[in-house]
Amino acid sequence: MSQPTPLSLTLGELRASRHHSESRLAHRSVKDEMRENLIVRLREKKPLFDGIVGYEDTVVPQVANAILSRQNFILLGLRGQAKSRILRALTGLLDAHAPYIAGCEIRDNPYTPLCRRCKDLIAEMGEATPIAWLTREDRYVEKLATPDVTVADLIGDLDPIKAARGGHDLASEFTMHYGLLPRANRGIFAVNELPDLAGKIQVALFNILQEGDIQIKGYPVRLALDVALVFSANPEDYTARGKIVTPLKDRIGSEIRTHYASTVEEGIAITHQEAWTDRHLGELEIPLFLREVVEQVAFLARDDRRVDKKSGVSQRLPISTLELVISNAERRALSLGETQIVPRISDLYAALPGITGKLELEYEGELRGADQIVREILKNASAKVYDKYFAESNTQQIEQYFHLGGTLQVDDSDSSKAILAKLTQIQGLLDKLGPLGIRSKDHPAKIVAAAEFLLEGLYAHKKLTRTEERGFAAPEKTSRREQRQSAAEDETQYEDWQNRKSGRRGNFN
Repeated sequence: MSQPTPLSLTLGELRASRHHSESRLAHRSVKDEMRENLIVRLREKKPLFDGIVGYEDTVVPQVANAILSRQNFILLGLRGQAKSRILRALTGLLDAHAPYIAGCEIRDNPYTPLCRRCKDLIAEMGEATPIAWLTREDRYVEKLATPDVTVADLIGDLDPIKAARGGHDLASEFTMHYGLLPRANRGIFAVNELPDLAGKIQVALFNILQEGDIQIKGYPVRLALDVALVFSANPEDYTARGKIVTPLKDRIGSEIRTHYASTVEEGIAITHQEAWTDRHLGELEIPLFLREVVEQVAFLARDDRRVDKKSGVSQRLPISTLELVISNAERRALSLGETQIVPRISDLYAALPGITGKLELEYEGELRGADQIVREILKNASAKVYDKYFAESNTQQIEQYFHLGGTLQVDDSDSSKAILAKLTQIQGLLDKLGPLGIRSKDHPAKIVAAAEFLLEGLYAHKKLTRTEERGFAAPEKTSRREQRQSAAEDETQYEDWQNRKSGRRGNFN
């Protein structure tokens, strides 16, 4: 709701303001404020959250329903599903500025003060009581739940130093130290990873969720705080068998499930939005097929049985992978003195450290090793995107070049022009790049990237082989006996892993 930029006011001047009248401000809670501003956005058909992709028909309507119902809610989802971003974006539903009594630790409403200090100040100064202003950002308080969080951290405690300095009796309200929750008064208080709070700390939240008030360290006064509480958690922990206290679970209004991007296109849009690609060093062009391969890596990893499903595969994986891919292409262009920067499929392998660090492997994956698993995923991702562009293409002429003994080494030490000269020797290769939108007059770096992708697809479909020493070459023939032996070894290894896994589960049961 638009409001004028606030000036330094007194309580009397605030009462005279038509935007902050007593009748309006005294009885309007934070949840009412969020509801009213949400209604305005819905009527004007404006997006509720900027920068949130893929949740338009799932998560966002559920969050809107919770706000319209004036409920506290929790977002349940695996890592990298924009839970924290959604919680922080809730500030957009607050007024641009909100008045409070200047100097108050809990940002007291000028018309309905809670703390003793503000009540005494108004009694003394009356209409001359100074008023300060809160911005939207000032009204958002976030706490990452950890096992060492105490009730004093969240709610508050007795402060003997305050008592000594002010000469107050320990029973006086002036000796209270306010925790994070009271300091979030008239705003939004977010707790990330709620189940990580110790059980007794979760119990301390009961009153604020149900009755809307808290009591600090046995003081005879209760503070009826005006705060919207929102939480995030991993679904695995947010169960009766997990680390959540059931009565607390019962007091949270809505339980909203987040999810990963449902399509590659959504994933590309998120990665494009989040990845740092504005390097301002040269003419950077990221081929669409490369963006698709990067995104497919995340999709395939989420479906791979060797990757831990409970941990998930964060959207940060394709984001950091694309940044590393660009950086490797950038480094190559710098060393060769080229101004055109076009990442290639080979740059994906340079991004291995950024991918392996994002995956939690099951037992079978640990046996194979993270590097091997990621290389297989990269290969399968290339094959999937290759099929989108070249499923109907006849590549026999290209394969014949390699079967006749030809090889191709694509090295970072060679310029794009030098590699393009090698590619022209492979009959029919450059003619097949039409589905990627490549033309003969395009920059050599762009043609090289497209040609390498096509060859990578042939390698992924086992029509070529690829090694660091020889580059692309014809596949080596293996006997049927060797193929059967390899398949038997894989099956035995998988059965052994399943038996071990069943044994581990039995121990927990």
